[in-house]
Amino acid sequence: MVILLIGGECSLMNALIDKLHKDKHRVYLITGKRERTRGYHKVFEKYNFPYDCDGIKEIFESTRPDVVLHMGAYDTNYDWSQARKESVRFTSELTNILSAFCGNKKGRFVYLSSQEVFGKSYPEEVKEEELVSAKSFKAMAVSQGETICKSYENTRGMETAVLRLDHLYGVPKKGKMEDNPCFDMILTAFKTKKIAANSRNEFSMLFQSDAVEFIARLITAEHLEHDIYHISSGNRITQTELAELVKKNLGEGCEIHDDTVGTGHRLVLDGRRYKEEFGQTIFVGYEMGIKKVAQYMKRHEETFLKTEEYKNQGIGIWHLIKSIILLLVPYAENMICFIPFFMLNNRAVGSQYFDRLDFYLLYVLLFAIVYGQHQAIFSSLLATAGYCFRQMYDQSGFEVLLNYNTYVWMAQLFILGMVVGYMRDQIRFVKNQGEEEIGYLSGQLDDMADINDSNVRMKHIFESQIVNHKDSLGKIYEITSALDRYGPEEVLFYAARTLSQLMDSADVAVYTIADKHYARLFSSTSKAAGKLGNSVEYKNLTEIYEELKEHRVYVNRTLHEGYPMMASAIYEGDQMQIILMIWGIPWERMNLAEVNRLTVVGYLIQNAVVRANRYLNALKEQRYVEGTQILDTKAFTQLVHAFEDAKRNGLTECTLVKIDSDKKLEKKGKKISVLLRQSDYIGTMEDSLYVLLPNTDQKNAVYVVKRIREIGFDSHVVTREVTA
Repeated sequence: MVILLIGGECSLMNALIDKLHKDKHRVYLITGKRERTRGYHKVFEKYNFPYDCDGIKEIFESTRPDVVLHMGAYDTNYDWSQARKESVRFTSELTNILSAFCGNKKGRFVYLSSQEVFGKSYPEEVKEEELVSAKSFKAMAVSQGETICKSYENTRGMETAVLRLDHLYGVPKKGKMEDNPCFDMILTAFKTKKIAANSRNEFSMLFQSDAVEFIARLITAEHLEHDIYHISSGNRITQTELAELVKKNLGEGCEIHDDTVGTGHRLVLDGRRYKEEFGQTIFVGYEMGIKKVAQYMKRHEETFLKTEEYKNQGIGIWHLIKSIILLLVPYAENMICFIPFFMLNNRAVGSQYFDRLDFYLLYVLLFAIVYGQHQAIFSSLLATAGYCFRQMYDQSGFEVLLNYNTYVWMAQLFILGMVVGYMRDQIRFVKNQGEEEIGYLSGQLDDMADINDSNVRMKHIFESQIVNHKDSLGKIYEITSALDRYGPEEVLFYAARTLSQLMDSADVAVYTIADKHYARLFSSTSKAAGKLGNSVEYKNLTEIYEELKEHRVYVNRTLHEGYPMMASAIYEGDQMQIILMIWGIPWERMNLAEVNRLTVVGYLIQNAVVRANRYLNALKEQRYVEGTQILDTKAFTQLVHAFEDAKRNGLTECTLVKIDSDKKLEKKGKKISVLLRQSDYIGTMEDSLYVLLPNTDQKNAVYVVKRIREIGFDSHVVTREVTA
């Protein structure tokens, strides 16, 4: 399953990635930031893109996810200390993500919400149909996100699901702030050594590991009956009970202060809808969960006391001071530059060479060109003040104000400064607009380049998997086609070795069906693979037989010691001919991928086996002595050679018994055949009669020799290999 996660780095995100990777899903991640984050080794591909960029659409088109999981209320990319500002960004970016995703013709969009959308107190468990009652800006933004998802489902035909988690808590990351009752109470205990608790405040908490299991179960479900679910432990706890557990795990350093006043507050989500549809088992109770959180936070107490709140407060003050300084710098520079121009203007008055030069006009033009209209006006005011001050050397202030030339000079100075400043502002505006457009297009180009690089990497990975991976059909066919190089008598021996190689198991056995009740061991790659014995009443292996008769692969999910880990059957028509058993497979590989691989390998082996059987059946009349079941010399010699080669390679055990000849081969053959098993062979070589006993060592062959002697025929075990 292809799953795309959207959200910032946090312990919940890490746990989800681990869980989905363990379940063999292909996981992609959109981090929501341009900055390079730490590596996620279990993520197939990571995209460092903000949520509001246009490249999100290309990511969806490239990955084609079956499920998109948006972290929603648990996305760490949002700083809810500035909730009003962040709520606007949250809803706009969620809208951009949904708009990009709705172009996909398939897929499910899952949005994580929380109990925060309910701000009131409820006497009963809150069901999914209850109207939200958000109070804070964050809660309103999260609830609005639910509404946006529902709106896109109704208008665009998307499949969306909202998951509300009930007071999620877990072991936090070192130094990272979290918002849940357990964390807040422990942090308060660190700061004040006191815990205020109200016995009338009641709620339910859900440990993170349980939440991850429930989320993974829902997002990978084939079908959802509803579009909104509450995920809750259902175990109610009061604030006082929580405080007692916290004190128990932190030690005697803190005290509980009874703060029971008023009517109290009760909020517990009703999780019966989820439980009825998917099933639910809580593995981490309050005792264990609070103990884990308290012990971890106690070990790293100093890192949590240095809260992000104080850091952000200091950063905020510094940014305010910095912005004020940057705002005042042009005015300070203007005033400083005014001093030399004032002095130059005073020196130029009465000068033979510079009397006609207006230094104040140059001063205003300079700041109008450099800083624009606002500084041009400010510099004009300073220049006017300097001009009037210089005129009062020879005139009174009243005379300066009544002088016509003063106002004409001021008018031309302001007009020229404002016009030049306005032109400068317009030119800068057009330039900035062009730079913004170029920057936007460059960003789009960079995004497309990043996505293309990602696609190229994935293409190479898929190519490598197709060419080299053990699951590759090409690789499987290359190995199984080697069976065609062996003779018809040898195929089943080397089918065991081929199956061992492809399934990466050292313990493989091949059983042939002898009759309607028994299967005989034909070949095996180890002693452990033949632990069921040389002869198996396969219908008594109920669990295996029930699966095989339905043409399905048997998987030993109960880890029954007497059964193989996996088994498959080869059919010719409707008749079961061969049973393939695999013993040495670890538990984590007993999954759908291995089942599919065994199915494909079984079909390819079946082709070789069926082809060999049909070849032997076609030559049946030529291979047997006429009117008997005795193989002729050529056919029997080939068969013996095949068994001896397989024996040398450790694939089977066999023994050859020679019957002393008196030329009455046919008569002897009929009498001896009655004593043999259906899997035994009888044939002629060097004018003598021989019996080939598969899966029989020399010790057990003595019993066959004894039975043959009892009917009056001399026989003995042949200890050398046949070379004829």
